[in-house]
Amino acid sequence: MDSFNSPSTKPLYRGTQIVWYILGLVEVLLAFRFVLKLLGANATAGFTSFIYGVTHVFAAPFLNVFRVSQVAGNVFEWTTLLAMFVYLVLAYGVVRLFLMGKTVSTPEAAVKLNAQENN
Repeated sequence: MDSFNSPSTKPLYRGTQIVWYILGLVEVLLAFRFVLKLLGANATAGFTSFIYGVTHVFAAPFLNVFRVSQVAGNVFEWTTLLAMFVYLVLAYGVVRLFLMGKTVSTPEAAVKLNAQENN
């Protein structure tokens, strides 16, 4: 059985699609947060309040990592950029972990092991 027709290929593919979709959604929300803070958006406006509320859970672990850079009400939130980077790295790691479960043929495994030994 080749790895292309393995019964585990489609679920692995779907799993990686879900991870990338969730990452994309989180990244877009965090990008909105970053831009709204940068442009000094009114925090009591409906859309701004919604974005800050939804993204707070994703930004909260990073909020005290860096000092906030602020000029006349405009905030350059380094911590949001850090959160975006960390979530990208985590998503990449989860996808790589999923791909470890992919079925491989013995010759394919041998080639990959030899390549790892030579690095």
